[in-house]
Amino acid sequence: MDSFFYSAVSDVLVGAGTSTQLGDLAASMGIQRALIVTDPGIIKFGLLDGAVANLKANNIELSIYSDVIADPPESVVMDAVSSAQAFGCDGVIGFGGGSSMDVAKLLAVLIKGEQQLSEIYGVDQISGGRLPLIQVPTTAGTGSEATMVSIITTGETTKAGVVSRTLLADKVILDAKLTLGLPPTVTAATGIDAMVHAIEAYTSVRLKNPLSDMLAREALRLMASNISTAVKQGDNLQAREAMLLGAMLAGQAFANAPVAAVHALAYPLGGNYHIPHGLSNSLVLPHVLRFNAPAAAELYAELAPIILPGTTLPSDPLKVSELLAEHFLQLAADLGLQTKLSEMNIAESDLPKLAEEAMLQQRLLINNPRELSLDDALSIYQQAF
Repeated sequence: MDSFFYSAVSDVLVGAGTSTQLGDLAASMGIQRALIVTDPGIIKFGLLDGAVANLKANNIELSIYSDVIADPPESVVMDAVSSAQAFGCDGVIGFGGGSSMDVAKLLAVLIKGEQQLSEIYGVDQISGGRLPLIQVPTTAGTGSEATMVSIITTGETTKAGVVSRTLLADKVILDAKLTLGLPPTVTAATGIDAMVHAIEAYTSVRLKNPLSDMLAREALRLMASNISTAVKQGDNLQAREAMLLGAMLAGQAFANAPVAAVHALAYPLGGNYHIPHGLSNSLVLPHVLRFNAPAAAELYAELAPIILPGTTLPSDPLKVSELLAEHFLQLAADLGLQTKLSEMNIAESDLPKLAEEAMLQQRLLINNPRELSLDDALSIYQQAF
């Protein structure tokens, strides 16, 4: 076995209603002035109410920054930093989807004022510490609560990542009750996003290891058997809990064995057309599976019985790969998601530009099991169109 280095959050609290213990957890960490990073929808639907009551019961002063938007730009991060510094917080809580948790990670570092945002983009560029950090996801998809990555929009259509073990949270709370109100299409898209995390971690050519493999397989088992129920029976707490735990396990997997071409091709879709990240992944996933099959078919064949339990699979791994590609196309359709780029107000003439932007994501493409060229990227987009 090759040597490897595995990192993960140290403490995870799982259970229905556990977000109402947020104040107890924060107090145990010595936090006295907490900044909660969230978005307007969380406030509107009252998802914070129980957590806020528990924070106040523990005599923790708090400020809520609720201006996070999808694909957060640098301006939102810096606005949140100013708010946090004015309040004088000594702990940060990310409460929401991946965008809120990504901003919370950066805040915990930037509030200290030791580095500028522009100095920490890339891998292992954070040189200082951070404030205590708690993450509470309200969607079952990004896995951001368990990763060492934060993605920020840096221009009109471009994104950049901060990757550092410093960003790993101190504590995570998984409360499936927070996900009960998610619309079916959001549940579907975020669920497929999490499945992509597990698949790409399992097939990553860099840093793949036995622990990430184990997490990826269990994440896929939980999500493959529960995603349809969670989408079609949104109040099914058992299915919601399985999806939430599966998403976190997938996050832990790809935090150590990084994602690849599906994400590289998805980013330009979000940056140019503001397509939700999970849906962007879903749109290109089947076609990347087909492209990768010559190099990754054996690994796809290992995952197929987990994703397609009870299905009689062909002995040829390439045929299994095609079966998986068809499955994810059909799954997206069955869950009410668009399955073609042409359904997303994307002009076919835009595809070459998208391919060029995808090739800029070398941080991701170096993890792909099959080397991908500009022509390959364009071909995948054309197949997805």
